[in-house]
Amino acid sequence: MRTALRKRTLVTGGAGFLGRHLCKRLLADGHEVLCVDNFFTGSKSNIIELLDQPFFELLRHDVTFPLYLEVDEIYNLACPASPVHYQFDPVQTTKTSVHGAINMLGLAKRVKAKIFQASTSEVYGDPRIHPQPETYWGHVNPVGTRSCYDEGKRCAETLFFDYYRQHGLRIKVGRIFNTYGPFMHPDDGRVVSNFIVQALRNEPLTIYGEGQQTRSFCYVDDLIEVMVRFMDSDDSFTGPMNMGNPGEFTIKELAEKILALTGSRSVLEYHPLPNDDPVQRRPDISLAQGKLGWSPRIDLDQGLKQTIAYFQALLETARQ
Repeated sequence: MRTALRKRTLVTGGAGFLGRHLCKRLLADGHEVLCVDNFFTGSKSNIIELLDQPFFELLRHDVTFPLYLEVDEIYNLACPASPVHYQFDPVQTTKTSVHGAINMLGLAKRVKAKIFQASTSEVYGDPRIHPQPETYWGHVNPVGTRSCYDEGKRCAETLFFDYYRQHGLRIKVGRIFNTYGPFMHPDDGRVVSNFIVQALRNEPLTIYGEGQQTRSFCYVDDLIEVMVRFMDSDDSFTGPMNMGNPGEFTIKELAEKILALTGSRSVLEYHPLPNDDPVQRRPDISLAQGKLGWSPRIDLDQGLKQTIAYFQALLETARQ
């Protein structure tokens, strides 16, 4: 009989941007962490500092195939999350969201583990309600170039709630809005990393459309905090729950902030708007505030300074 009090926690996509921060937090909280990643977008360099910790284990595995092990909790983060990466192989993206969810739910059912699904604000599509509450069903194109990600995540949510209703599985579904911070991939095509890298290289900042579309940006430490609180909350609270910072900025405002903070000589360069790019995106976080007592603490300027410092060091190392 197992008597250790240390939770055995599986993190799929654990070598990615969010996964790396989550693994580090869980280790600090006293968990035994198994990081699973196929390294399609994740990187071993993200978790290199964790490899020598006695309660951290790394397994190369693709979640579209079943996994058999013993765990107490599962955080299912595995899936490319930026348009550049999820559109590279859209069929595999859908498989990762759907087959990955089926496999992780099957594992959770077998070992009676609690399981968290990293869903996304993309389930709202190009929203007609602003800000977006969890009760909003979304305005999503099911056959567009972004659909592999949007609809894959929507189907994963369906599977989670069907396992909850049919099998009594303990689930948590979190809808993650734009998140940024150290260990983002420099070439993942996300707007914060794009702008920072371009600014540090004094290259034109690429703005799509007129830059008036809005986004809300959550610093990674705040996101990990609400993720862990959500997982630790009462089993009756399943979500779905928005996870993000309700501060809303236009893309042009973000670009101007980054130019000011980096002292860059870059100029703004405008390109046509991609298909199905949402016009506005802002979370209603009243559910997280009411149920978990959580609100983001790090404002955009503070978070950008820390993220810029990370990319400065990264680019310096690459030049050596």
